[in-house]
Amino acid sequence: MDKITDKGLVKNCSYIDGQWHTSDKRFSVTNPATGETIAQVANASVNDAEQAVIAAHKTFASWSGQTANHRAKLLRNWLNLIIEHQDDLARLLTLEQGKPLAEARGEIGYGAGFIEWFAEEAKRVYGETIPAASQDKRLLVLKQPVGVVSAITPWNFPNAMITRKAAAALAAGCTFIVKPAEMTPLSALALAELAERAGIPAGVFNVVVSDDAVNIGKVLTQHPQIAKFTFTGSTQVGKKLAAQCALGVKKVSLELGGNAPFIVFDDADIDAAVKGAIASKYRNAGQTCICTNRIFVQRNVVEKFTKQYSMAVAELAVGNGLDVDTQIGPLISSQAAEKVKQLVDSSVAQGANIALGGDFSNAGACFYQPTILTEVSNTMPVAQNEIFGPVSAIIPFDSEAEVIEAANDTEYGLAAYFYARDIGRIWRVSEGLAFGMVGVNDSAISNVAAPFGGVKQSGYGREGSRHGLDDYLVIKYLSMGI
Repeated sequence: MDKITDKGLVKNCSYIDGQWHTSDKRFSVTNPATGETIAQVANASVNDAEQAVIAAHKTFASWSGQTANHRAKLLRNWLNLIIEHQDDLARLLTLEQGKPLAEARGEIGYGAGFIEWFAEEAKRVYGETIPAASQDKRLLVLKQPVGVVSAITPWNFPNAMITRKAAAALAAGCTFIVKPAEMTPLSALALAELAERAGIPAGVFNVVVSDDAVNIGKVLTQHPQIAKFTFTGSTQVGKKLAAQCALGVKKVSLELGGNAPFIVFDDADIDAAVKGAIASKYRNAGQTCICTNRIFVQRNVVEKFTKQYSMAVAELAVGNGLDVDTQIGPLISSQAAEKVKQLVDSSVAQGANIALGGDFSNAGACFYQPTILTEVSNTMPVAQNEIFGPVSAIIPFDSEAEVIEAANDTEYGLAAYFYARDIGRIWRVSEGLAFGMVGVNDSAISNVAAPFGGVKQSGYGREGSRHGLDDYLVIKYLSMGI
């Protein structure tokens, strides 16, 4: 914390209606790399959450009544301040979340990109006219902001998962309330501080920090003045929150769990596939919803791929995210590390082979070794569950049809990846994979200009791209007699 230049970015209480709300009740924020408590944060109550909704509702009319150009100007002010303070924001993020500092800095830039994108897209919310069936009518379609938006965001991307939602909501003319994960509230509060400095009016962007996820969640999903709810997190929790929203028939978008296949065909560029798999699997210590979870390799190249892959993974440096050489930081908690160990151990008990790693790291209680399992089947725990840790499960396959069926054999449908050169195969596999996003000879698929989201139990709705703005708009039809 001492190395954060702008100490004004370090806040420890909720930001509601332009005010910082303190409380006698507090909870601890811990650095997962060291176990050190880095902050004591005021624990918001249900009443605080309700006040945030009331403030957002009160401000909605004036904010939505502003021109798109005006909203875009304030969003750009926010963007510029985030970029100006990128180093401080990255350090704060690493302290509370653990990812390597270079990755944290990349997340700040990535998150800022959504603000830039939607500031521009706000100016392109076009309506339409419809040819009428009679001469005495004119038919028009308008797009208008949905209203007050509430959000619950996860700990793995504590900056970008907020800006991806908030930027679209504010650009569309909505007001916004977010409850960040209690493990990583400091990044959200720093964003609120910069939003205030940017001139975004009180009540437009609100942050409620609390460890009472259940009761705060009920407010954000059931309050009658909430028009839309957006959530990124596990499928299990997403189902419960969606059910709560259904009582009020609220507009909902969900970005939930994943079980991403990474397929290496025998005509692939193996060097590129190895590099892509490592980038997709081990970023943020494997704690991303679009991380590679199952690596399918065609049998006649599995030995070559596994050898190259193992050599590269063995070189990954594990340690504190603040150390410049670190490539793999801690998991978010010791419980998360224990869960990964249980998945590995249960899969080994069913016949998987540990080719590399396979145990806790001596770097600390929240660290797990970069691990590779071979002789894995698609029915083992590491293949059927979202690992959310630095573990690669390599599964051999023989035919194209076989691997498409195996890749799709999951309740999830967020992201998939494959490496191949044959153009016919590329089209067939791209169309055959039942996932919302497919990386073809590419493992870096997240892009502000592209629609991010899944199918099946990975959720619905899209974030980023021009489609991402639609989730914060409603269509109004006008029939005008003349």
